[in-house]
Amino acid sequence: MTRQRTGLKLAAALTGVVLLLAGCGGTADNGDTDDGATGGTGGAGTDGGVEAQTITWWHNSNSSPGKEYYESVAADFEAMHEGLTIEIEAMQHEDMVTKLEAAWQSGDTPDIYMERGGGELADKVEVGLVKDLTDLAADEIGTIGGSVAGWQVDGRTYALPFSMGVVGFWYNKDIFADAGIEAPPTTMEEFYAVVDQLKDAGIDPISVGAGDKWPAAHYWYYFGLRQCSEQVLSDAVTSLDFQDPCFIRAGEDLEELVAAEPFNPGFLTTVAQAGPTSASGLLATGRVAMELAGHWEPGVMQGLTEDNLGLGEATGWFAFPTVPRGEGDPTATLGGGDAWAVPESSPEIAVEFTKYLLSDEVQTGFAEQDMGLPTNPGANSAVSDPALADLLQVRDDAA
Repeated sequence: MTRQRTGLKLAAALTGVVLLLAGCGGTADNGDTDDGATGGTGGAGTDGGVEAQTITWWHNSNSSPGKEYYESVAADFEAMHEGLTIEIEAMQHEDMVTKLEAAWQSGDTPDIYMERGGGELADKVEVGLVKDLTDLAADEIGTIGGSVAGWQVDGRTYALPFSMGVVGFWYNKDIFADAGIEAPPTTMEEFYAVVDQLKDAGIDPISVGAGDKWPAAHYWYYFGLRQCSEQVLSDAVTSLDFQDPCFIRAGEDLEELVAAEPFNPGFLTTVAQAGPTSASGLLATGRVAMELAGHWEPGVMQGLTEDNLGLGEATGWFAFPTVPRGEGDPTATLGGGDAWAVPESSPEIAVEFTKYLLSDEVQTGFAEQDMGLPTNPGANSAVSDPALADLLQVRDDAA
């Protein structure tokens, strides 16, 4: 195991401990949702004597092309299982998180949902709310391999990750070129020079959805990853002790960044992904030059432009820059992903559908639609977007 690989795993673990790792993936504007009852239900049977059954599926791909793709996936699975109906609710990410919290409180949960992992998952497992998929989905777990680590508790797997990637800066190549920026920055010194160049050109350098909190947290995560050694990070994951001086330096780095005023006006109330004035929308529509976000960003931006292309060929990506005085691996990458999980009360067919979502066929379509980076290696070659293809290589090199 290289230091870079260790850094990715520690970064993912640290993110889950310090704050909630955002399982952001999806797309943007609020879409129509089906407010039907949740929870798997059976019926008296169809005319042919086959028992009718309904399951519910919540996800955050609520605009094109993801929304339509998942509708077709559900229809295909229904066609393979006579009498089955899959009721889908496609929601904007933050709305989905809020609704899930309420569903857990009421006991009226969907049968398949997006699980963020970490401490939240461990809490659900402790009180028996989530199915153990270790044996039920052994083949799928074997296929996706180490990606499941973030959704394991005491060595057992409780969710199947369908997209895994890394966080970095997405930027508009055309804006960089117009501002005379010849190459993305690799150090914070170069980064601040780029910020100044963009300001001089009359361009807001960076958007951040601090109104939704989790996008802003990525900056502290990364400064901690750059400033702290692997051993310090590893110890902090288990001890929850963040008094090491490297964490103080990370905070000072963040203060310096904020003092440089690189963010869009009103960033403290800017939402992450909902609509053209969101952080993702500002980047997608050319009103800022870059945004720190995960592998989900191209798919989000596609849903925020009229042509459904986002930035298109102007999409670029670069890694978070190195920092002075850093004791961390300068190549370490902050990782995260999204996973499907099944509540304990859900019927067996919900597990079968979850397994189907990790199949070669579904993951290939997921990749072809540029919805994210698939965890099933059989779908890797289907990633067509050049920026995502490059990011896939970064992810796999750091895995």
